[in-house]
Amino acid sequence: MPEIVTASLFTEVSGLLILAGAIGYVGHLLKQPLIVSYIVVGILAGPSVLGLARSEGPLELLSDLGMAVLLFLVGLKLDYRLVHELGMVSLLTGLGQVLFTAGFGFLIAMGLGFDVIASLYIAVALTFSSTIIIVKLLSDKRELDALHGRVALGFLIVQDIVVVLSMVVLSTIGIGAAAEGEGLSVTGALTAAAVLVVIVVLIVRYAANPLTRSLAQSPELLILFSIGLAALFAAIGEALGLGLEIGGLLAGTALASTPYRDAIASRLGPLRDFLLLFFFLVLGTELELTILGENVTAALIFSAFVLVGNPLVVVIIMGLLGYRRQTGFLAGLTVAQISEFSLIFIGMGVTLGHVTEAELGLVTLVGLITIAASTYMITYSHKLLPIFAPYLGAFERADPERERADEERGAEEPPEVILFGLSGLGSAIAERLAQKNVPMLAVDLDPAVVREWQLRGVDAVYGDVTDPEYLLGLPLASAPWVVTTLRHHGPYLNTPDPRQTLLKVLNAEGFDGRVAVAVYDPAEGDSVQEGGADLVLDPFALTAEALVDKVMEKQEKAE
Repeated sequence: MPEIVTASLFTEVSGLLILAGAIGYVGHLLKQPLIVSYIVVGILAGPSVLGLARSEGPLELLSDLGMAVLLFLVGLKLDYRLVHELGMVSLLTGLGQVLFTAGFGFLIAMGLGFDVIASLYIAVALTFSSTIIIVKLLSDKRELDALHGRVALGFLIVQDIVVVLSMVVLSTIGIGAAAEGEGLSVTGALTAAAVLVVIVVLIVRYAANPLTRSLAQSPELLILFSIGLAALFAAIGEALGLGLEIGGLLAGTALASTPYRDAIASRLGPLRDFLLLFFFLVLGTELELTILGENVTAALIFSAFVLVGNPLVVVIIMGLLGYRRQTGFLAGLTVAQISEFSLIFIGMGVTLGHVTEAELGLVTLVGLITIAASTYMITYSHKLLPIFAPYLGAFERADPERERADEERGAEEPPEVILFGLSGLGSAIAERLAQKNVPMLAVDLDPAVVREWQLRGVDAVYGDVTDPEYLLGLPLASAPWVVTTLRHHGPYLNTPDPRQTLLKVLNAEGFDGRVAVAVYDPAEGDSVQEGGADLVLDPFALTAEALVDKVMEKQEKAE
């Protein structure tokens, strides 16, 4: 009997993955993000269509793990130094957008006949925008470092804070509900939660940096530890009645101040995307097409509100703060959708019994419509700008002084060289670049080496060159030179060649600078040149040539 169950579960998951791959491929052809495909897969796999998602227990386990990882990554961005780094414009515009969307969303929901509690849930759910989608689209367009891209990232941080506060409120409500139903002490649960927060603070203050520095010697171990920490805190949060979402957030916050958070986030991104599939599969099992059909009109109204209202309020606020209409328009388009957190938030409400599957289906439809539409809006933003710009002049100051000031502050001297590898040849190159005051960014996988160069005043960061997601987060667009001195140990360790990975990413991103690659075997020269290297450095040949020149020079002088 167990063998039959195991085989059935394996067959079921295999079918779901094949369906997800097929729908995902169609979505890719339509230039849609994976989240849209996942929502469609969840609906198709649900009981109302194909009925493929039958094993609720295993799927819910993977769904819970996916939420823990997702919230861990949100917490990973909430560094305690965030307040100093978050610009006032992003803060004011982000808060203004959140308050506008929540306020008018509540009034629209009430006007459509929803009760007060359901209207509150829908209104808050409409305020969240998808970090995953916005960062991916802006990165593809190489606009993350543009002014509107920087402001948009500020929006995301503000919304992440709203996500945290909203889930804390819901978790507190959940504790109260449990107290009424099961006799659990609310005071005791909140006290335990406070103890958990204190533990996180102590980890941040005393343990996070030395622990991650030690673990970073092995990137695989660092990632394993991060997943384990997310699961541990999620389990503790669930045991305390706070919910696994809050536990995952706290776990991420514990590591948010470490210099390895970007490397952790980039490595966990694919795992998050994979596990989110199961969240939407579980969501699909709770939806019925009849319920979705009943909410089409309301979904269209809310979608129009998000697609038009959110960008418009951003244009207005940024115009009042002293930005040009073009910047406000391009930044505003990034909040013209709701996110996966909207569905998680409504799902928590369903669990608490505050809202029904009807509201869940409504928000799911709004997510499907707004994410699909806003993807095209962001992708073709510069073609839409001339169409709408003439109508936005009323929201622009005669003198956009704040935009000029921000452009000057944002025009920091970019690195002229991005150097990968700080040992051996890389150390010598970094030394000479530093002596000549050449702006550079150095990347290495050894935390001790990175720390050593940071103490010497060099802009050095921890990172894995074989991780394409990490590479895309570097300022590749502004660097005239990329230099790698890394070796390939693949023939012995069965690992990818970091130099070839780097060349492929640079080619895919349309890097228009020059690339220098060190080779330690003459046979490697042709392959890296074919991969796109402009300059091949053979340190042994260069050393031999320099030595021979010195010898010959000495002989000539003797003669």
